[in-house]
Amino acid sequence: MRFRQVHLDFHTSELIEGIGASFSAEQFQAMLKLGHVDSITVFSKCHHGWAYHPTTANEMHPHLSFDLLGAQIEAAHAIGVKTPVYLSAGLDEKLARLHPEWLVRRADESTQWAPDFLTPGYHEFCMNTPYLNILVAQIEEVVQKYDADGIFLDIVGIRKCYCQFCVRAARAEGIDPRDEAAMRPLRERTYLRYAERTNEAVRKHRPDLPVFHNGGHIPQGRRDLAFLNTHHLELESLPTGGWGYDHFPLSARYVQQLGRPFLGMTGKFHLSWGEFGGYKHPNALRYEAALSLANGAGCSVGDQLHPDGLMDEATYRLIGEAYREVEAKEAWCKDAVSVADIAVLGVEASGRFEGASSLLAQADKGAIRMLLETHRLFDVVDTSSDWSKYAVLVLPDVIPADEVVAPKLEAFVRQGGKVLATGTSALRPDGSGFAVDFGARWTGPNPFCPDYFVPAAAFGPGEGAASVMYGEGQRIEVGGGTVLGYRENPYFNRDAFAFSSHRHTPNDKRSSEPAMIEHDAGIYIGWNLFADYADNGSLSLRQIADYALSRLLPEPALRVSLPAQGVTTLQEQPGERRLIHHLLYASPVRRGKDVEIVEDLLPVYEVQCEVRTDRAIAGVRLVPQMTELPFETRNGAVTYTVPVVECHQMVELRWA
Repeated sequence: MRFRQVHLDFHTSELIEGIGASFSAEQFQAMLKLGHVDSITVFSKCHHGWAYHPTTANEMHPHLSFDLLGAQIEAAHAIGVKTPVYLSAGLDEKLARLHPEWLVRRADESTQWAPDFLTPGYHEFCMNTPYLNILVAQIEEVVQKYDADGIFLDIVGIRKCYCQFCVRAARAEGIDPRDEAAMRPLRERTYLRYAERTNEAVRKHRPDLPVFHNGGHIPQGRRDLAFLNTHHLELESLPTGGWGYDHFPLSARYVQQLGRPFLGMTGKFHLSWGEFGGYKHPNALRYEAALSLANGAGCSVGDQLHPDGLMDEATYRLIGEAYREVEAKEAWCKDAVSVADIAVLGVEASGRFEGASSLLAQADKGAIRMLLETHRLFDVVDTSSDWSKYAVLVLPDVIPADEVVAPKLEAFVRQGGKVLATGTSALRPDGSGFAVDFGARWTGPNPFCPDYFVPAAAFGPGEGAASVMYGEGQRIEVGGGTVLGYRENPYFNRDAFAFSSHRHTPNDKRSSEPAMIEHDAGIYIGWNLFADYADNGSLSLRQIADYALSRLLPEPALRVSLPAQGVTTLQEQPGERRLIHHLLYASPVRRGKDVEIVEDLLPVYEVQCEVRTDRAIAGVRLVPQMTELPFETRNGAVTYTVPVVECHQMVELRWA
C-alpha cells in the first residue's frame, strides 16, 4: 500500500465545455512530483454519470475529445505513481433522469440525496434493480481496457429502500415492507449481492486487483462488511467536512486491529468535497497526515480536478508540505501494529444499536476524547476481538451484558482483566443486576437529573467539591465494594412550579448515596459519563474517568507530559525489532459556524516519556532525524525526554 495518495475527484457537468482541454502529461507529472504523491485515484465515471474515456458500457462526457483516463494512467505510471480507478457506483445522474424507477426511495416515495428532481443534486440508485447490471459492465470494461492499480466504488452501503423492486421482492418472500426488522435481511442481501457481483467483475479478469467499496465510514462491529473490501480499507474522514476531529482516531483504533492495511482520507479543502478554490492551512494537512501515521495508516488527500484538466499548483504545493514529511517517515510506519493496554467496546462496535454506524454515538465520542486527552493507549474492540490481551476494558454508558457480551466479560475478569463500566453498561438486560462483581447492587435509574458527584477522596478540579452531572444516573447499593464517590440529588427536579436559580436546583447535601464503586471486577460509575463529556465537556467528568483508570491501571504502557490536546500512540514494527512512539500536538479552533481548523502549530518542549515494555531496549532515537536520545531503564520502564514536539515527532525504541 502506498502512503502518499491523492483522491482526485472529477464530477463534471455536461453543461461545461472544453473538458480536459488543458490537460498535459508533463504538467500532471510535475504536480505529482511537487506533491510527493505516489498514488492517485483517477476517474472512469463521475456522479453525473459520464465516462472520461471511450466506452461502450457507458457514455463519454459530451465535451471530452480524448481518453483522459488513459492519459492520466500512462503519465502517472511513467513516474512510478499508481493509479486506482474510481467509478461512482451509487450515483449516475444522467441515468437517473432516464430510469427514476431504479432509484432508492424512502417510504414517502421521495428519493435519496436530492429528495426530488427540482432540487439541485444527485439521486442514489438501488442495487436491487437492473442498474446493477449496467454498473458491473462498466467495471468490467475498465478492468479489461486499462492498467488500473485498483477499483474504488463510491456511495454504497446497506440502504433502507422502498422502491417497487424492493417492495415486490419483499412481498414475494412474504415480508411486509412496513416491518423494518423483517426488511433488514433483504437489504443486507441486496448489498451483499452488489459487493459479490462487483468484486467478481474485477476478479475474473484481474484476480489480485484491489477493490474498495466506499460508504463514508467503516461500520464498526461489522467485520463481514469490512472484509468485502478485498485488500485494504480507506477511512474517509475530512475533519471540516462533517466528520470532525473525533472521527478518525475512533475509526482507526477499531480498523487497525482488523489486520488490513488502511488509509486515512482527509481533504485539501477548507470545507469538504466539491469545493473549488478552498484550501486548508498547510499546518492542518501536516497534522492530519501525521495523525494517520500515528494510528498505523497511510495517507490520502482529496482534491478535485478543474474541468479543463489542469492540475492546481497551489493544491500540490499544499499537499507537498505534508507529504514531504510523510515520505521521510514512512519507513517507520510500514507494517505497524498497535500497542494498547485498554480496550473500548464502543457503542457502535458492540453491534447492539442499529444506526450507530451512520452517526458516532456520543458515548463513543466522549470515551475516545477522554482517552486521547489523558494520553491512554487504547483500541476499539468488538465482540469478535480477543479481549484477553488488554489489562482494562471500558464499557461506555449503554453496553448491555447480554448473552454474547456477558460470557466474554466474565472470562475477561476471571483471567485478571479489570472493567470500567458507566451508566447501564455491564447490566443484564433482564434487570437482574451486573454480570460481574463490582461490589454493588443496581436498584434502578435515578429519578433526579441533573444530580451531583462528590468524590470520597479529594481529586478532580473541585478537590472534593460536588460536581454537576448532566448525564442520566443509575442508583446502586453497596454490596462489598469500596465507595470512591457519592451522589447528591437536587432538592427537586426543575419544572414550571418548582425551580431554583437559572439552570438547575442545587444539591441537597443530606441526600448522599454511593455512586462510584470498586471491587474485584473493576470500577462502576453510575452515570452516562462519556456521553455527558461529549455533550458538555466538563473537566470534572474527565477527572473522574482518569482517576478510575489510574486505579485500574497503575502502571500503564505509556506516560507522557503532553498537554491535553496532544496525541500519543505506540506502534510496534516486529519485523524491524522496534517500537515507534508517536507524539503530536495541535489545537483545533472553531472558525465560522461549525468548522474546526488547525492553523498554528505551537512547539511543546521537554516532553517527559515513559514506555513500559518487556523488550530489552538497546537504543532510543528521534526519527527520521536519527538523533540518539539518552534513556534509562528501570523495572521494565524506559524513560527519556523529547526535546521538542512541533506537530509530530517519532521516537524509535530499538530492542536487542
